[in-house]
Amino acid sequence: MPAPVSRFSSFRNTFFAGLLLLAPLGITVWAFLKVIDVVGGAFSPRIAGLAALFLPVSWQNSALLDVGWNILSTVIVVLLIALLGWVSHYVFGRVLLQMGDRFIQRIPGINAVYNTVNQIIATFGPNGRSSFSQVVLVEFPRAGSWTIGFLTNKSPGEAQALVGGELWAVFVPTTPNPTGGYMLLVPRAGVVELEMSVAEGMKMIISGGAIAPPWPTAKKPPAPAPAA
Repeated sequence: MPAPVSRFSSFRNTFFAGLLLLAPLGITVWAFLKVIDVVGGAFSPRIAGLAALFLPVSWQNSALLDVGWNILSTVIVVLLIALLGWVSHYVFGRVLLQMGDRFIQRIPGINAVYNTVNQIIATFGPNGRSSFSQVVLVEFPRAGSWTIGFLTNKSPGEAQALVGGELWAVFVPTTPNPTGGYMLLVPRAGVVELEMSVAEGMKMIISGGAIAPPWPTAKKPPAPAPAA
């Protein structure tokens, strides 16, 4: 059996555990106060000179002046720290991302995979996916052969006006890399609208048809009628 721990040893262990917890906070507070002291000390002579020019003599040696300057120096330090955090987040972070991007682009083999992933994210991310309004079926590349596409526009403008019929613009991506594909202008009668979501259609295309959404889709129960 292990020897019982004495009360002194238990107190010592808990004391050092608490000290380790407080050490980061204490060091942070000490550094913060030190910076405030440096800022206040650096500008204090100038503040005293300005006070001698613009303030009455009775106010120049007032304790309120020192308190006010301490508060002002604290605000200045807080703003400088916030500015440093903003610069590190938005400027340094962006520079580091660009450096990492250029580094990966120079690695043979890996750069091709990296570019493909970037293209997929750009195409099917929140910004690119918003341009796909619905999943549809069209006959492609020949009659009787159906493929999944994404409806992008129901009014293709000049092409629809010249053909004389209703045309829908459909993007048909390739599998398994959906960043490439074909843009088809299909007569409205040749488009079959599907119930699956755009995300489900993307999964089906990228997986080569291995991942198909369940059908029929579960319908949400109608909301109960309000009580009379």
